[in-house]
Amino acid sequence: MSLKNFLLAGCILAFFSFRKQQLNSEAVLQKMYDRYSKTWFKTFSFNQTTDRYRHDSLIKSDTWYENVMFPGNFRIDFGDPSKGNAIIYKGDSSFLFKDGKLQKADKDRDELTFFLGGMYFTSFKEVLAEFKDLNYDLGKFHEDTWKGKPVYVIGANTTDEKVNQLWIDKDMMVPVRFFKYEDNRKEEGTFENQVKMKKGWSETYCKFYFNDKLIQVETYHDLVANKEIDPKIFDPAHFTTWQVKK
Repeated sequence: MSLKNFLLAGCILAFFSFRKQQLNSEAVLQKMYDRYSKTWFKTFSFNQTTDRYRHDSLIKSDTWYENVMFPGNFRIDFGDPSKGNAIIYKGDSSFLFKDGKLQKADKDRDELTFFLGGMYFTSFKEVLAEFKDLNYDLGKFHEDTWKGKPVYVIGANTTDEKVNQLWIDKDMMVPVRFFKYEDNRKEEGTFENQVKMKKGWSETYCKFYFNDKLIQVETYHDLVANKEIDPKIFDPAHFTTWQVKK
C-alpha cells in the first residue's frame, strides 16, 4: 500500500470511529425525527384483540376499538363503541367514561402515543424536553440486539440498569421495546410484527409486563392510516358514542 493510500485509509477509519463515538441517545432521536417528521401518518385507527393475564393464565379476552390523531389524541373504546365505555387521552390528561358518563379525569399523558408517532408532530427541541420529563437520561446510551436484530437503547448504558429505556430498531428506526421504572414497579412493553403504514410503521402485536409478569397481549386488526376521523370523538366535553362501520 502506498503512503498516500495508507494515509487515506487511516483517515477513513478515523472518520467512522469518530462517527461511532458521536452516536448517543440524542443523535438517535434526531435520526428518527429526520426520517419521519415530514412523512408520518397523521391519523390511525384499528381494532385489537386484548388478552389479559393473571398468574400466567388468560383471564379475559375483549375487542377494543382505537383511534389516534397525532400528536396527542387517543381514544380506546372497550367493546362495542355504542355502549359508551371508553378512555380518551387528550394532551396531558385522560378521561374515563362508563355507560357514556364521565367517571374520572386525571393528569395522565399517554407516553406510548408520543413514542409511536406523536413525537413527529412537534419540534425536536420539544421532543428532547418530553423525553427528559419522562425521566429518560439522554446522557446514557448503548447498542444491543433483540430477537436477533440490532437495536439502539436510549436512556441506559447497560440492559440491566433499572432506568427508563427505549429500544429502537436500527433499520426501521422505530421503538420495539421499553422499560419503565416507577413507584418500585418495573413495566416492560414490546412492539412487534411491524407493518408498513403509508410512510411510517405500526406494530401489530404487543406484550406488556408488570414486575416481569405478563399482564396483557394485544393483536391488531384492520389497520388504517390517514383515515378521516372526526376530531369530536376526542372531545371529552362533548362525549358521544359512535358505531363501528362494518
